[in-house]
Order: sequence, then C-alpha cells, then structure tokens
Amino acid sequence: MKINANQLSTHLSKSLCPCYLVSGDEPLLVQEALDEIRASARDSGFGSRDLFVQATGFDWGELANSGSNLSLFAEKRIVELRLPTGKPGVKGSAAIAEFANCAGDDLLFIVSAPKLDRNAQKTKWVRALDTRGASIQLWPVAPRELPAWINARMRRAGLLPDRDAVRLIADRVEGNMLAAQQEIEKLRLLHGEGPVTAVDADAAVADSSRFDVYKLVDAAVSGNAARAIRILAGVRIEGVEPVIVMWALTRELRMLAGLSDYVRSGMDLSAGMRKAGVWQNRQALVRACVSRHQTADFYRFLKLTRTADAAAKGQQRGDPWQLATRIVMELAAGGARAA
Repeated sequence: MKINANQLSTHLSKSLCPCYLVSGDEPLLVQEALDEIRASARDSGFGSRDLFVQATGFDWGELANSGSNLSLFAEKRIVELRLPTGKPGVKGSAAIAEFANCAGDDLLFIVSAPKLDRNAQKTKWVRALDTRGASIQLWPVAPRELPAWINARMRRAGLLPDRDAVRLIADRVEGNMLAAQQEIEKLRLLHGEGPVTAVDADAAVADSSRFDVYKLVDAAVSGNAARAIRILAGVRIEGVEPVIVMWALTRELRMLAGLSDYVRSGMDLSAGMRKAGVWQNRQALVRACVSRHQTADFYRFLKLTRTADAAAKGQQRGDPWQLATRIVMELAAGGARAA
C-alpha cells in the first residue's frame, strides 16, 4: 500500500508493516521518515538492526543469509537496505522480492532509494514491497511552501521567528531542506529559544564557521584560492555535509553561468546582476569572476558539482571533498592576475 508522508506518523501509531520502501531525492525527509519507522520498530521490540548498502560488487547472498539467520529465540530484527541508485538489477530485484516474503512479526525489512520514476515503480522488487508492506514517496517542499515549512520547524525547535527571519533563511537555503534544518539547529544553539529576528538570523549565519559555506563561495569567486581552501578544510572538520557545500557552489555557478551567457549575448553585466538579484556588496567580486572565466568554464564546473553531489550521496564513486577542492581552486584561478 502507498502512504502519504503526512500520514506516516498516524499509520505507525496504529500498526507496523513487515516491509517499508522509502524513496525520494530530499535527504532530510528520507532520513526523518526512516528514523520514524525505526523508532516505532524499537517501541515494538525490535532490538537489533542490520544495514546493507548496495555498491559495486554487492553480494545479494548476504541479504538472503541475513533473513535465514533467525532462530526460534532470536530477538526482533530490522534489516535495512539502501539502494543509492534505485536500480538493484535483475538479481537484486529477485533477492529483494524474496526477502520481502521473509519479513514478518520478528523481521522488519526497510528499503530506501532515490525518487523512483514510473517505470521503476512497476518493477518486481517495488511491487513486492508494496504488496507486503507500505511505500512512502517523499517530495521536496515546493518553493512557495518553504517559508511555512521553515516557520513550523523553527517553532517546533522553540524558536519564535518573525516573517523577515523566515524569509532570510528561505532565501539562503533556496529549497535545500537539509541546509534549512541545519540552519535552524545552529540558530537554536547559538541564539537559544525565544523570539528570532532577521538580524538575529543573519548574525548567527555570519558568526558560525561551521555553516559558513557562503564565505567559501565568496572566497572562490573573489579569486582567493588559499582562503577558499582553508574555509573548505574548516567546514569539513566541523562536520558540514558535502552535499551542502555542493549545493552552495552549484547555486553560485548557475548564477555565474547565466551572467556569462548574458554578457556573451551583448548585454550589460550590471543590468544582468541586478536582474539576477546579486547584492550590491558582491557585485565587484562577481564581475571579476565573470571577467576571468569563459562561459564554458562555469558549465564545466557545474558538471563537476553534479559528480561530487552524486559521490556524496553514494550514487557514484569518488571523493566529494577532493572534487570540491578542485572546483574551488579552478573557480578561484586567475584571481591574482585579474586583480
């Protein structure tokens, strides 16, 4: 059966299915749904958890063996399978479908995957999970709904934001819900519970090196490679997720590519920056960056950010931090000459 995301809590309060399929491209929502299912399972006596992640060369026999290792007096167990690509293949599809039939009172089977298209939803393994249990497809919050979502999250955290504070955070995260949640958590830690103004929110962002991917972007755009690398190392040490770094770089590179296209078509860069909403205090460094790079450079950087983002999510092999280093260094390249 299919369950809407807003129905999951109600469903779990009444019953626990033998199988769950959680899919979607928004990491925060997927993680929260999985956490909620696990918490409900723990309350129902599931005391242990086996985790499998499909990677290149994954042995599907390990999954099958996990289901056959139950004994008469074994404690209730969760077996969780992560499919970074959402494509287990023919052998994997059969293994998942077979394992779903083993799930029951003492064995809970949870599968997570990226957003599944219409064809994927018709595959054997998806139908098996849907038949034996429940599937939850998670969708990102629409841009027009994001301020309300942020406001609700902040209030749940004990914060009482004014409208401008909510708008500032919504503008900073631009649809990245994981970044939004981290901004809220950071604001609560730095500011404490209670009223929050836009000034409070802006100051909290500016004062926190852990979440200051904006300074990383500005350093790279301004051509200061050494500073950009120092900031990148700092946010990595502080535990910032690489997907957030990639989000910030992608956002900036899309803007820069658009401005470069604008100039190449014979339009005035100042007018382009105003149209793109570039803040006055950033226009000089953006102008310098557009001047020292070709349009093709920005699109090449965007391809690298897509590769790094996929690597960070386990959908592709590679080190996202090495790719991030390459991107910021090449984006900053020529800064000294431009100056």
